[in-house]
Amino acid sequence: MRDQSSLRMAQPGDIDEIVSLVNGYASDSVMLPITSERVVLALADFIVAADARGRVRACGALKEYSPSLAEVASLAVARDAHGSGLGRRVVAELEALARMRGIDELFALTLTSGFFESVGYVVTERARYPEKIRRDCMSCPRRFGCNELCVARMLRADTLECAA
Repeated sequence: MRDQSSLRMAQPGDIDEIVSLVNGYASDSVMLPITSERVVLALADFIVAADARGRVRACGALKEYSPSLAEVASLAVARDAHGSGLGRRVVAELEALARMRGIDELFALTLTSGFFESVGYVVTERARYPEKIRRDCMSCPRRFGCNELCVARMLRADTLECAA
């Protein structure tokens, strides 16, 4: 069943709910934790799905690495909204935001590559993204035991497939 939540850019009043949603999964070791400070600094990069009462039901962010490359980051859907299409809708909105910003390629690190593959991403080598490794992976507490897969998608119409 499709969720009727509306998608929008995150607002300052969403910060605590974004942190709570992401850190709920971090406590299960499914995602890395996020801080309010990090969300504040990246607020213009977050998309949220809010229900009729304004509660954040899903979120995701673009984390830019260069003018043409960004990561789909902090993608989380409220547990009771799984299967409602919110994750797909947030990813589509992040892709639209990336296109608007002139970004040609998106990638994500994930434990659930099947979801990303179902929305057009392909599994690829993390080594394709030295920017990510240099900026984030080297200081990550999981760097020696990371089991995330890397997925990517080209956004330009003239490049339909991402080289695996």
